[in-house]
Amino acid sequence: MTDEERILAEDKMIDDEFQALLNDYLSSNHRKKVDLITRAFNFAREAHKGTRRRSGEPYIMHPLSVARIVSKEMGLGSTSISSSLLHDVVEDTDFSVEDIRLMFGDKIAQIVDGLTKISHGMFGEKVSAQAENFRKLLLTMSDDIRVILIKIADRLHNMRTLSSMAPAKQYKITGETMYIYAPLAHRLGLFAIKTELEELCFKYEHPDDYIDLTNKIVQSASERDQIYENFAKPVKVAIDKMNISYEMKARVKSVYSIWNKMQKKGIEFEEVYDLFAVRIIFEFEPGMDEKKQCWDIYSAITDIYKIRPDRIRDWVSHPKANGYQALHLTVMGPDGKWIEIQIRSKRMDDIAEKGFAAHWKYKTEGVEEDNELDKWLKTIQEILANPNPNAIDFLDTVKMNLFSSEIFVFTPKGEIRTLPQGATALDFAYIIHTRVGDHCLGAKVNHKLAPLSQVLRSGDQVEILTSESQFPQPEWLGFVTTAKAKTKIEASLRRQRRTVAENGKNMLEDLFDGKEIDSVSYNKILNYYQVDNKEILYYLIGNNEIVLPESSSVFFNVKVPIKKQDNLFVRYMKQAMSAMIKSPSDQKHTTETEEGFILIDRKAIYHLKEENFKKNFIVPTCCNPLPGDDVFGYINQKEEVEVHKRSCENGMKLKSSFGDRIIEVSWGDYRQYSFMATIVFSGIDRIGILNTILSKLTENIVVNIQSVNVSSNDGIFEGKLNVHVHSAEDVTLLCSKIAKVDGVTTVHRSEFK
Repeated sequence: MTDEERILAEDKMIDDEFQALLNDYLSSNHRKKVDLITRAFNFAREAHKGTRRRSGEPYIMHPLSVARIVSKEMGLGSTSISSSLLHDVVEDTDFSVEDIRLMFGDKIAQIVDGLTKISHGMFGEKVSAQAENFRKLLLTMSDDIRVILIKIADRLHNMRTLSSMAPAKQYKITGETMYIYAPLAHRLGLFAIKTELEELCFKYEHPDDYIDLTNKIVQSASERDQIYENFAKPVKVAIDKMNISYEMKARVKSVYSIWNKMQKKGIEFEEVYDLFAVRIIFEFEPGMDEKKQCWDIYSAITDIYKIRPDRIRDWVSHPKANGYQALHLTVMGPDGKWIEIQIRSKRMDDIAEKGFAAHWKYKTEGVEEDNELDKWLKTIQEILANPNPNAIDFLDTVKMNLFSSEIFVFTPKGEIRTLPQGATALDFAYIIHTRVGDHCLGAKVNHKLAPLSQVLRSGDQVEILTSESQFPQPEWLGFVTTAKAKTKIEASLRRQRRTVAENGKNMLEDLFDGKEIDSVSYNKILNYYQVDNKEILYYLIGNNEIVLPESSSVFFNVKVPIKKQDNLFVRYMKQAMSAMIKSPSDQKHTTETEEGFILIDRKAIYHLKEENFKKNFIVPTCCNPLPGDDVFGYINQKEEVEVHKRSCENGMKLKSSFGDRIIEVSWGDYRQYSFMATIVFSGIDRIGILNTILSKLTENIVVNIQSVNVSSNDGIFEGKLNVHVHSAEDVTLLCSKIAKVDGVTTVHRSEFK
């Protein structure tokens, strides 16, 4: 193909994609502002002219794809579509936000500005660029939710085209996606997008497992179809008699959710009983009670099949915090298989599929709608109003608020409050009001006294006990799980710290007769008391934990410093000021060997050789990776390469905060050094079963067992085996041996020792 033919082909591809975008938009219910969208497209096309993506395609194809996701999959209008087309113009070209404002108005300029990354030169050494950019994104989002929706669409298209990226870049993006963007999509009700993001992350993080499970799902399709048909026949007959318009279909669980369940429960694919769910979507008839229609369908199904009582989820009466509504139940089907059923109206389904956009659509149409999304946005605004000085801690705080599992708790007056699963009585106090939380002494849970740290359950009735003499304490940070509570406690502690520290500073200056204390003198004082910085020193003096001498000359004559001061508040302060620690992102990326320093090439694969273990790479205890596991490398502050599992929660945080320090690694052959692994197993107890298991383990191979613990209760035994292995393959072999023992029902590797 000649250059001219290639240009013509690319122009046609771009024009076709733009026409597809217009077709999506014109088929929606939005006001038809085609002129605005066309102007934005032409401007972006010209601005990105000559630029290509890493995949080789013209760059304009990316904004077009993002705009199509925003239009077709989220249901947003012309302002969002135009902003999507323009979202990379300021970041990647010479045009400014002001240029966008002059041509497209304030609103589109504001959204584009929110989507534009902050220049790396602004950060210096003290912060994570990724975390700071996310903070900026949220700041703009608090004024206009469309910013985060477009960003999620941008991330979705990047994930769809991730194959063109280098592996280290893939790990950074997938980690960031799993840590922040998938929970955000869930929180905004974008379930289809959230599922796809998780699926794509899983595909790149665990390619072998992804292919294996995908094949197993395909192979079991005919069996699932038969189970569905046998289940559906009598249900359709019953619902047809109700004279309502409805659709019934089966949806297979995502590969990621199946894998996740297998990992959490330590089961094989064949043991996952709920591979698919049946969804019943009915047309809401005007004048009818929508909730009643859900329960009528529920009644019709339970007249046919036996229900599993512990699996009823009434999200119709009490919608999830992201607006999701549906009635979930699990019944025993005719083939002896448990089948999950979701009952929802077309309105509920729209909200489930398109999330926030559909939520607002129905809200404007006058349908009474749950306002939990409004409350969430207000919570985000409160977090932003009291930002943590450390951007990474701020990221964690927001992450805390992206909860997906909720509980419902009652006030003494019977009002319902939604909280994340795992929330405590202190979280509840701050949900009621900041002053109630700040002055909280304790609680009554179901009319019984309970500590502030008491974890609440759905259905609890909670009364908060307060005192005006009570104020937030540093240990409270360990009692809370919600972002609002953590933010308010930290804000109060900072105010307390500033007041006490100011008094301490005045006391120290009085010791020097009001004379200015130079840096040399300060260093001597800090060394004398063995504290890290002035702020901590001031606090300790002001809090009377340091008693000042009668004369300042003491600091200059002493040879042996006094014992280092430390307490809970000091530890909190050190944590709060951790942003002052030099970021590893700007240090020289070297690692020390016996021969000296060698430069780590981040673009090359870093080989984890056995002879280098503990010299230039380490294995952290957070996820206990073994040779053969899917892993990545992170260059830490000590210039060591940390090896984390790709699914490690701490690893995801590192990928989300210091993506420029992520490298691709590969395992070598480990024959000398062994790693500790834990295997857990359970089954039907019988005499001699432990001896049988141990003899199976040592059959034909030498096994270095550190410890075995087995307990039995009512005929069921549970065991835990700590064993030294050379690789993940060794663990798989040992698990297969244990599984062959008569009476053993489950066996799997545990993440923890």
